[in-house]
Amino acid sequence: MAENEWLNKDFYATLGVSKDASQEEITKAYRKLARKYHPDLNKTTEAEDKFKNISEAYDVLNNSEQRKRYDAIRQFGMGGARFAGGSGAGGTYSSADFSDLFGSMFSGASGQGAQNIRFSTSGAGAEGIDINDILGMMNGMGGSGAGSTASPFGRRSAAGNGNPFAPREGAHEPVKGGNKNASITLSFRQAVNGATVSLGSLGNKFKAHIPAGVRDGQKIRVAGKGKAGQFGGANGDLYIAVTVRPDPVFTSDGQDLRMVLPVTYEESVLGTSVTVHDFKGDSVEITVPAGSDSGTEIRVPGRGIHTKKGTGDLVAVTSIRVPKKISKAQEKAVADLSEAMEDFDNTVSESRLDKGSSKHR
Repeated sequence: MAENEWLNKDFYATLGVSKDASQEEITKAYRKLARKYHPDLNKTTEAEDKFKNISEAYDVLNNSEQRKRYDAIRQFGMGGARFAGGSGAGGTYSSADFSDLFGSMFSGASGQGAQNIRFSTSGAGAEGIDINDILGMMNGMGGSGAGSTASPFGRRSAAGNGNPFAPREGAHEPVKGGNKNASITLSFRQAVNGATVSLGSLGNKFKAHIPAGVRDGQKIRVAGKGKAGQFGGANGDLYIAVTVRPDPVFTSDGQDLRMVLPVTYEESVLGTSVTVHDFKGDSVEITVPAGSDSGTEIRVPGRGIHTKKGTGDLVAVTSIRVPKKISKAQEKAVADLSEAMEDFDNTVSESRLDKGSSKHR
């Protein structure tokens, strides 16, 4: 905001602090108002305007040099300083001289519409401003070092020579706020389907959407919900670390859902069709090929996790189950089967010996 607009702005009232407020009080007031009216937290048009005004006020009052200039300008504009005319230190100046000076200071034209501002040569005011300082600005007096002009309004760069309100060196740039970390625990079903959770940051509650297919240990970024920015800068981000509780039946593998499919020895040898329930609880028929070992993967398309990238598959992994205890009759039946399958059993035995020995390799 241009400094020629300062006459019409009461930054102290905007922040709700007194004119002799400390920097700590000013910062505390700004943070309180920023949390209330920040556009990410308050979506009303009124809040957007208020946040802009409090940011402008804070940018000026939080900087000691800008605050000093602001106080001086406001004092001049309200008639706090007077000039009786005639000669003073630095020479005699007509009303036209002062009209030109303040026309450049406040973007007002000389003559009609100019500010009727009067100064005193009786000494410095409350902010240490003396008429000699103003005259020095007109005559280029008081400068120290080439390319700069010293004034009660702070040091100016060479680019601002002749304009006491040129951009000040070292002015604050917007600073983005830091990031925050949070954690959340989801059920496996919430992780698969996605969920909306309630969180808190910057003293406000808000809802965040966890996308479908989130994995255990994954981090979700929520933009603008981190630490508050400074000098009008954007807020930081919030990173949510996700923990997913395990499910007794299903596990996830990218967009695929995996489940263990128990089968009998007979089913694995001869093959079969079995009916199971998918993750949604719908019935699905799975065909087990003849000769399926434990660990055989049978894929059912389109029954996995649905995300923006597409839908995965349901993967059934066979697991051959055998009885822990059998009767005498069952034991004899197994022995008879083993005798009938002797050649196959020998092949398995030899394969086991070959894989377990390294001295022949």
